[in-house]
Amino acid sequence: MALEDRLDLRGAVIAFDLDGTLVDTAPDLIGTLNWLLSEEGVAPLHLDEARQFIGRGARWMIERGYQEAGVMLEAGRMQPLFDRFIARYNDHIADESRPFPGVVEALESLRAGGARLAVCTNKLTGLSVNLLEALDLARLFDAVVGADAAPAAKPDPRHLEAAIAAAGGSSDRALLVGDAATDAGAARAAGVPLILVSFGYTETPAAELRPDILIHRFDELPDACVRLLGACDA
Repeated sequence: MALEDRLDLRGAVIAFDLDGTLVDTAPDLIGTLNWLLSEEGVAPLHLDEARQFIGRGARWMIERGYQEAGVMLEAGRMQPLFDRFIARYNDHIADESRPFPGVVEALESLRAGGARLAVCTNKLTGLSVNLLEALDLARLFDAVVGADAAPAAKPDPRHLEAAIAAAGGSSDRALLVGDAATDAGAARAAGVPLILVSFGYTETPAAELRPDILIHRFDELPDACVRLLGACDA
């Protein structure tokens, strides 16, 4: 039975984290970070160890890169490093980044069921839109709200609430799909159901963040949304 036949999702908003949830952006993000570190004479990071540093914005990644190398980041250096990081990353935003398997099919299924979709990410809004457009995903979303377009970044609930509102919905009929503690914190504080993916970028294993549902593949997402939104008032 098709999703739209099992549950009317009209009026529901499903918000998504971006990095590590919808798109495997680690190769380009860590590649940019390592380019910057190398330019500064700082030891680069291995992709696997640096994946967990993604999700709190570029400044956090740069800071952690210096910390992992045991190098002091001097006061006043962050802004020029950040500016260089953003410029380089924007030029290489989709060199190797790709949607996780099943993402497009799952998003199309949710839209067919009547849901409105939003991106709620600590990435800058412009970078997020550029990435989504480069991967032909922008067409599937009703709103994209980066940290710079919200009153505060995740895990502050106002970020999630702003994304839901931008997509034309309300928190009483919405959920968040993410991968890390920032997503869990935002969803819990906003009183919104939480789905986490098990394959994302997180310092704390997703299962330990106690999501309402943990999924391992995107073909599990439509049914998970049905289960959680079915418990909401239509």
